[in-house]
Amino acid sequence: MSAGRQALLALAHLRNGHPYAQLAAGFGIGTTTAYRYITEAVDVLAALAPSLADAVRAASRKAFVLLDGTLLPIDRIAADRPFYSGKHKKHGMNVQVVADPSGRLLWASPALPGAVHDVRAAREHGVIDALVGAGIVCWADKGYQGAGGTVRVPYRGRWETLSAGQQAVNRSHAKIRALVEQAIATLKSWRLLRKLRCSTTRITSLVQAVLTLHLASSE
Repeated sequence: MSAGRQALLALAHLRNGHPYAQLAAGFGIGTTTAYRYITEAVDVLAALAPSLADAVRAASRKAFVLLDGTLLPIDRIAADRPFYSGKHKKHGMNVQVVADPSGRLLWASPALPGAVHDVRAAREHGVIDALVGAGIVCWADKGYQGAGGTVRVPYRGRWETLSAGQQAVNRSHAKIRALVEQAIATLKSWRLLRKLRCSTTRITSLVQAVLTLHLASSE
């Protein structure tokens, strides 16, 4: 296959989530060959994805950033507890997303098992320290309670126990951080990421490849 056909093959896999056997039949090649071509293309694209340092430099030109975690569902059984998210009640991989004030995707983290909570994931990836070091204000939900630094989270407590002022702050906070859902929707518009059936060791490369393609198309 030409380089162009190989690129099209990888794009079809990432965008539409077609399995290797189906793609192999459509492109007139063997399943093993399809897997090899796609893996090679994904690895090349993943290597071009922006690092956290790159994202922080881009974010430093923004008024603030939005941070949230999303669960990428995976095909696992009940015994695989490290991948089970109690919040979402399903197996998956935790990916942290950083977006600009308009909800545009700036960065997506490596994938961690779904049982990892958002604030722990953000700390493990160094997101919080990087934002604090650059003096960038970040808006996040209650899953980041205790993050500290420049991370802004809503007031804790039941709605009826909060003061009128705290309720007003939480309403404003929710309106601002809701825009991060656009970035998450952008990531999941690539159908492969809606239900992953590959090895969990490959998911980070897939996410990074999608990030590279998205940022290239939005320039």
